[in-house]
Amino acid sequence: MSSEGKPPRPSRGRRSAGDRLRTALMVLSEHQGQVITHTEKAWASITFAGTRHSLSLLFAGEEAMEAGERFIAALPDHEFAIPGQLVADACIVEVEHRLSPSPRLVVQCDLLLLEDA
Repeated sequence: MSSEGKPPRPSRGRRSAGDRLRTALMVLSEHQGQVITHTEKAWASITFAGTRHSLSLLFAGEEAMEAGERFIAALPDHEFAIPGQLVADACIVEVEHRLSPSPRLVVQCDLLLLEDA
């Protein structure tokens, strides 16, 4: 407790580009998708630096699957607004549909984020 008798405030960590990307993907998925895996690797060329992200999203249930289909159609051409980052490439790598025992869709996507200096 602080000297004023109040508990200390938890410190707010700075949101990373990966955090912002996940938030943007949730908006694009109409908040129907759930990120089940996310890997991030540093990436660089002679002129650019950034990160390559690989994510799997789960859409469970019929309504979520429909949102997932819209996500698949929209991702490659979507204009992201992530501060300090430019999404140079976004693609769907793999899609898995299952109807039994319950409807679900798993979407694997890869995105390349470049630092926008």
